[in-house]
Amino acid sequence: MEDLIKRLEGYKEDIVEIKRPKERRIFVRVKADGFKKFLSRLIDDLELRHLSTITGVDLGQEMELLYHFSYKYSVEISIGVKVPKSAPKVPTITDLIPGAIFYEQEIHDLLGIEFEGHPNMGPLILPEGWPEGVYPLRKEYTVQELNRIARGGG
Repeated sequence: MEDLIKRLEGYKEDIVEIKRPKERRIFVRVKADGFKKFLSRLIDDLELRHLSTITGVDLGQEMELLYHFSYKYSVEISIGVKVPKSAPKVPTITDLIPGAIFYEQEIHDLLGIEFEGHPNMGPLILPEGWPEGVYPLRKEYTVQELNRIARGGG
């Protein structure tokens, strides 16, 4: 595990922070402008192939994406990147990991984060007729507002 941390620290020009909250759990936060280059190098250098999921969080002024990988079936590595809520965009990773296609679409549906270069940013999980620009996991919407929208009350 210490060797893995040292290898990750070798990418210091792209990393904001590394945390190890548990024995087999690592969080790496990277700079937005070097995110895809970092991830591409990590996938190649560590043979990081198993993307478990991608999660997104509305932090208020920023949006955070966490890419959760299983490393050698015993360590979970989460790569985090923050983007401004006013311009929530990151490059797609579908060219690196084709299985990310549906995770990215789901996050776009629910949080409105744009994945530049994604092959299909069309709706995935929101119901037909859902208003464009209404992202149900953003903090500006209350449960009551979302219920009203879901019932067709706009």
